[in-house]
Amino acid sequence: MSHRIEPVRPDAIAPMEGPEVDALLDRLYPQIPTEPALVRVAPPGAETLGVIGDTHGDWRSSRTAVDWFLDSTGDRAFVGLGDYVDRAPTDSPAGSAVNALFLLSVKAAYPDRVFLLRGNHEAGRRIPFTPHTLPEEMRSRWGQDRRRYDRLMDLLERGPLAAYTPSGVFLAHGGFPSRSTAPWTDRFQTVDEELLLDVLWRDVAASHVDRGLSPPFTEKDLDEFLHASGLHVFLRGHDPTVVGQSLYHDHCLTLHTARIYAEYGGILAAHVPLDRVVHSTRDIEVVLLPRREEPLGPDGIRRTPAQPLAGQPRSERSGTPREGAR
Repeated sequence: MSHRIEPVRPDAIAPMEGPEVDALLDRLYPQIPTEPALVRVAPPGAETLGVIGDTHGDWRSSRTAVDWFLDSTGDRAFVGLGDYVDRAPTDSPAGSAVNALFLLSVKAAYPDRVFLLRGNHEAGRRIPFTPHTLPEEMRSRWGQDRRRYDRLMDLLERGPLAAYTPSGVFLAHGGFPSRSTAPWTDRFQTVDEELLLDVLWRDVAASHVDRGLSPPFTEKDLDEFLHASGLHVFLRGHDPTVVGQSLYHDHCLTLHTARIYAEYGGILAAHVPLDRVVHSTRDIEVVLLPRREEPLGPDGIRRTPAQPLAGQPRSERSGTPREGAR
């Protein structure tokens, strides 16, 4: 196997030309493992886990959060909750690819301490959806090359669907399995469409956002899952309208780490204890990240990201119909 690569800063990836991106993909390909659908996050000696929510091409926010991990990797681990691509800020051309390549390079450098869970935007080749802007971002920046897009998606699809910690935290992009097994971990042995919809697309009923692909989970549903799994807290992304809100008697917390949704609850990351039991969301440190923006351009204009309408999360639709509509 080739030598492990060092993390490649997004500032270095952004100006790359197509052949340089291809060379980086060549270096990443043998370094990124294909992981099981469910992973246990307990690196030897790690005392704290850093977690980011949806970043959607916002590599500036990703860089800020990852710097905390890189400052002291020996006692830390790191998890991304998915949705690294699509809807990149307007000050970040090809930001989705830059963000994904940056995070993948950190994974390659620390494969046993970094876990990039899949979100619904990393599963578009299994469950199509719109808007999926990554292909157009890559075409606009580097020209027509479908293979480059496919290779990047291949790497993102190697990530787990979900993770859990010995301290009692379940981590996934949207939800958890609606169908139980004994033991609960066996449900992740077969990655079928039902599991993908439950884990990547499921909404929380408390937010009143229902994408209609998998029934939103209630407090009762979560209590049953946590009881069956022996875990205590669910840490998720997916829905910006409940960012930073501790739901269901402090057993569910949603993170978003993208500037484009900052108005809903800020640009948030979290530090999760690994060396002691996490009984509720009160045991998790929520971190408000600073808003990093592109400096003034030569025309004197600051290229700030476009914002969604106040109170209106940007909609997305999947090619998979609602259960009752099939």
